[in-house]
Amino acid sequence: MADLLEWPKKDNRRLLHVVYRVGDLDRTIKFYTECFGMKLLRQRDIPEEKYANAFLGFGPEETHFVVELTYNYGVTSYDIGDAFGHFAIATQDIYKLVEHIRGKGGNITREPGPVQGGTTLIAFVKDPDGYTFGLIQRPTVHDPFCQLMFRVGDLERSIKFYEKALGMKLVRKVDKPEYKYTVAMLGYGEEHETTVLELTYNYGVTEYSNKGNAYAQIAVGTDDVYKSAEVVNQVIQEVGGKITRQPGPIPGLNTKITAFLDPDGWKTVLVDNVDFLKELK
Repeated sequence: MADLLEWPKKDNRRLLHVVYRVGDLDRTIKFYTECFGMKLLRQRDIPEEKYANAFLGFGPEETHFVVELTYNYGVTSYDIGDAFGHFAIATQDIYKLVEHIRGKGGNITREPGPVQGGTTLIAFVKDPDGYTFGLIQRPTVHDPFCQLMFRVGDLERSIKFYEKALGMKLVRKVDKPEYKYTVAMLGYGEEHETTVLELTYNYGVTEYSNKGNAYAQIAVGTDDVYKSAEVVNQVIQEVGGKITRQPGPIPGLNTKITAFLDPDGWKTVLVDNVDFLKELK
């Protein structure tokens, strides 16, 4: 058992992409490429299943965290809910980026300025579907797509889940009692070098009733889907969660995956690293 729980720390893991739904694929692609400077990496239409998707990011999928946008035929809007927070993009000049987005007709919901109780410069914008993107000024930017924030009902439980089940490390934790919240940053590298999950606990809120139907899941690479699923299953017995797809190949693609929910119901899909690279060819 101890050896099995060591596996996620030894595994070759990386945050691959985040999946969420949009009401107009072309509109969102235009916004992300023109306002944020993302590139359209690949796009596909699956008429027999009545959906289309597009992958966008700031670099190739082999090395960068990207978004996978899903458009379901005939569905023009979604409920984002109150549990999902925001995405974040790092930039070396936040004022320049905000003015660029404003010039393209973007909705600036918070002008650039220091974060509450700190000195880091941030701003917020909303995309055409209502998803919030935080902008963060940093002196050096590796992958601009730097954070994914959602809210949890028990921060210590969530930290334990992502550390044990997914092999992430806690890179930073900040408690803000004056604002009644605590945040924890978890990822596979240092916060300024890689994309991290920002888990937010608001004092006294142990669960969120409305997760909406817009946000879907994150995908994480692994060298062994089957072994990783065993670990997840063990951790779920300890802290909660649920396996939603047993490990195995996807029909048609043959990419091996497993899927599960964390104790708050947030979904992760583990994807075989070799199979993932084959998909990109």
